Amino acid sequence: MKVLALDYGRARTGVAVSDPTGTIARPLEVVEQAGSEQGLARLIELIGEHEVERVVVGMPLTLGGERGEQAQETETFIETLAGVTEVPVVPFDERFTTDLAEQTPAAAPEDARAAAHLLSSYLTWASARA
Repeated sequence: MKVLALDYGRARTGVAVSDPTGTIARPLEVVEQAGSEQGLARLIELIGEHEVERVVVGMPLTLGGERGEQAQETETFIETLAGVTEVPVVPFDERFTTDLAEQTPAAAPEDARAAAHLLSSYLTWASARA
């Protein structure tokens, strides 16, 4: 299953995509203001262009696993995105992905690297459940 991952932020959203087998994640790009009409349109383009079957959005939980203000904003974004695409949009715990991205040298923008780490974690979790 091909999956698109989003490391959502009000200003910048990192995007990563898996390979067709759903085993390898690679950073793709950063979408500015993903919750705006223009940002949502770009995400819909990416969903179609990469023929993904699921979108995973990083849920910024606190270290204790609780939902704060950013998580509530992310939930609203997930609902908005789910309303404009037929592809399932699901949340996934993103704790530590930004820290990992900061430590990973790469040519891709940090937000896109964070999305790739999120996607790698999700793919590992999904394959363990299969």
